[in-house]
Amino acid sequence: MIVPGSASQEVAAALASELGESLAAVEYDWFADGETLVRVPETDDRAVVVASTISDNAHVELLQLQDAAGQRADEVITVLPYMGYGRQDESFAPGQPVSARAMARAISTGTDRVVTVNPHEGSITDFFDVPCVAVDAAGLLADPLPELSDPLFLSPDAGAIGLAETVRDAHGGGDTDYFEKVRHSDTDVDVRPRDASTTGRDVVLVDDIVSTGSTMSTAIDQLSDPDRVFVTCVHPMLAANARTKLATAGVEAVYGTDTIERAVSTVSVAPRIADTL
Repeated sequence: MIVPGSASQEVAAALASELGESLAAVEYDWFADGETLVRVPETDDRAVVVASTISDNAHVELLQLQDAAGQRADEVITVLPYMGYGRQDESFAPGQPVSARAMARAISTGTDRVVTVNPHEGSITDFFDVPCVAVDAAGLLADPLPELSDPLFLSPDAGAIGLAETVRDAHGGGDTDYFEKVRHSDTDVDVRPRDASTTGRDVVLVDDIVSTGSTMSTAIDQLSDPDRVFVTCVHPMLAANARTKLATAGVEAVYGTDTIERAVSTVSVAPRIADTL
């Protein structure tokens, strides 16, 4: 049985359809003091809890879902379409926690294994105390793209070039490149594609997550006379006015998956998750 978190109802429903399994009618409630409470009316022998931890409340809700499902199910599998705190994969200063590790350990207490989608750093899977598998859904981002003219797939840095190559390969052709910083002084820094020309080309920016939109917007400002600009990301967080920033920067369309459910979530990661279950 698929047990959905309140922030992951679309992807949970899609996964239930892919697997031909029933979907638990989970009830969510909140007390006046802000505490959350969930109720899982029933489960099968196997409970697959599907919950993106997009907030602190979502983390608490996930732990409750695991505990409730585990009271009846013989096996609990936790699917994290998006794992919050995943970018805090190291201690950035003395006295600071490795937050991704702390969250992973907490999640591990209520599950037999974990499946997550495109974590910011692949090493995050090692933080869990139970088996954890990372699913690569980047190739799905090619599906909603329109017909492209001489496309260039760009990642915001060298570390994400693999994502750009995956989307390019799934699309069926094009070039790839990444942005690099050119520092002229302490305050004068250019961000530009490393090698490829963008003039007259359709440019597709690819990243694992778009959060505030600031990095993408800055990068787009440095493109030299592209034809059209598209943004693709696995996790479309799009916090605050991120979508407005991208539109103002000249982005024609943004495409994301349903790991985080937003208006731009045009493709589902459910088929890729189903393959691991």
